[in-house]
Amino acid sequence: MSLWKIALRSIQFRYLSSILTAFSMSLGVALIVTVLVIHGVLDNSFKRSAQGYDYIIAGKGSPLDVVLSTVFYLRQPVGGVTDTYLQKFKRGEYRHLVDEVIPLTIGHHFRGATLVGTTSALFDKLRFRGDQRYTCVQGEFFKDTELFTAVIGSQARKKTGLNIGETFVPENMPNPDGTVDKDDDHDHDPFKVVGIMAPTGTPNDNVIFVNIEGFYDMHQDKSAREEAEKKHNKSYSALLLFIARNKIKPDGIAIDPNSPGFNPSAVMEDRAYVNIGATELPAILDETPDIQAVSPINEIAMLLENVVGNIQMVLLFLAVLVVVVAGIGMMVSIYNSMSERKQEIAIMRALGARRFTVMSIILLESILLSIGGGILGIFLGHTLVGGIGPWISQYTGIIVHAWDFRLNECFLIPGLMVLASIVGFLPAAVAYKQDVATSLAP
Repeated sequence: MSLWKIALRSIQFRYLSSILTAFSMSLGVALIVTVLVIHGVLDNSFKRSAQGYDYIIAGKGSPLDVVLSTVFYLRQPVGGVTDTYLQKFKRGEYRHLVDEVIPLTIGHHFRGATLVGTTSALFDKLRFRGDQRYTCVQGEFFKDTELFTAVIGSQARKKTGLNIGETFVPENMPNPDGTVDKDDDHDHDPFKVVGIMAPTGTPNDNVIFVNIEGFYDMHQDKSAREEAEKKHNKSYSALLLFIARNKIKPDGIAIDPNSPGFNPSAVMEDRAYVNIGATELPAILDETPDIQAVSPINEIAMLLENVVGNIQMVLLFLAVLVVVVAGIGMMVSIYNSMSERKQEIAIMRALGARRFTVMSIILLESILLSIGGGILGIFLGHTLVGGIGPWISQYTGIIVHAWDFRLNECFLIPGLMVLASIVGFLPAAVAYKQDVATSLAP
């Protein structure tokens, strides 16, 4: 009989204490798996969500608040951006710096889903998960000429129950105490749902996109709208900038994309070129008194590194501590069983087993218990992730599946085997030193 089979039989003989020992270790492993998977999914999702556009133009304030309100819709907008700046980016002094500018207005809600006013260009320009386009599973994206139309995200559809062709009347955003102020002076014009977006795993799944002109004009009659357009006194929550594709070499030689013989593919492949808009825009807008340019990628990177990363390390430390405590409990359990196994070990020795063989059996028991606890813990961890995944998707729009796997999980079982070898050494050493004659004496 092999040593592995002997160790397994020994575990089966003490099945109750063995199961409890392995289960206590599996709880720690489950916590580690849960932290690794959820942090990994959130990290990737946050970074992907911040990669859709190059800059966010918003009022002066915390850059992180700008990103959390504009990209993730988790906070109220920092400050307004007047229509005058929109015109500067579209056809004014900043036009050469950008390829596209898209206004965004955030406010109001319907049955808990935030309303976001924008233009049809958002769906055409914005990408997610690299270069994937936004699509509709039903209907189509609204047109700028269709004033009171809406496109609803996949999670927002579940939350509101809206379907294609149905209309809804926006409500004011909830107050901090949960109450909602009613509009006594105006009746909102209803919006008609013309499209339902396919799931993307981004915060955009949780919102309702409406035509920005309809959003702005909900409370105004035709004459008031025309007067506002003439004076450029509209105010947007933010502007999304897609930096212009014109390039410039470090030696100062500018490349005009509209010039004869311009080769975009050659420019993109030449890493010596840098983006004019990306380098000039932040410095230019820093001099303005009321707006700023925020890079969502940079802000999310700092958030993940300085805040989320530290929280992950604390949670991992606690989970590892649980595993270590379980390992110590396993060592105590095996050590206490040595007094009951004196005759068993003595008989093995009397039948010709060497001291090293007996010691190996005890170590193998410890390793088998750790492997069993590790496998059970990985299963429990992914089951827990699958259980809380719908809750995470409902409140953040980030899709988390039970089968999401992190590469770091591959190191769990080998690590547990090392831990088991360490904690199993003491009872194995006791078995190694045990005297045969004394143990067999009546």
